[in-house]
Amino acid sequence: MFLQFLTPKFDPSLEQEFRDESVEEGTGQMDENDEEFRPFIRRLPEFRFWYKSTISTLIAIACSLFTIFDIPVFWPILLMYFIILFLITMRRQIQHMAKYHYLPFDIGKAKYQGGKK
Repeated sequence: MFLQFLTPKFDPSLEQEFRDESVEEGTGQMDENDEEFRPFIRRLPEFRFWYKSTISTLIAIACSLFTIFDIPVFWPILLMYFIILFLITMRRQIQHMAKYHYLPFDIGKAKYQGGKK
């Protein structure tokens, strides 16, 4: 939910690609209104985000009060569950980073040496 709350409803990078392609093909119309202000519209509205967060927190607290929900969990299974959920959730963002060759870590990045004088 937090990821949906932070992302825009309309992806500006996709709109920019579509606009560039249509201008190159000659089908798009460029005028002075293309750069007008468009407000940030969230994919998940703030009220719905806080409502769902509050409900899920209350359910978690209620489940922790009763021993029937105290189920022993083998930690490797819990770790695999977390990794799978993370990859499913972040799939779009990972694809976007791969598309634009963005590497969040220093591993594999080109290192440029400044000119020696």
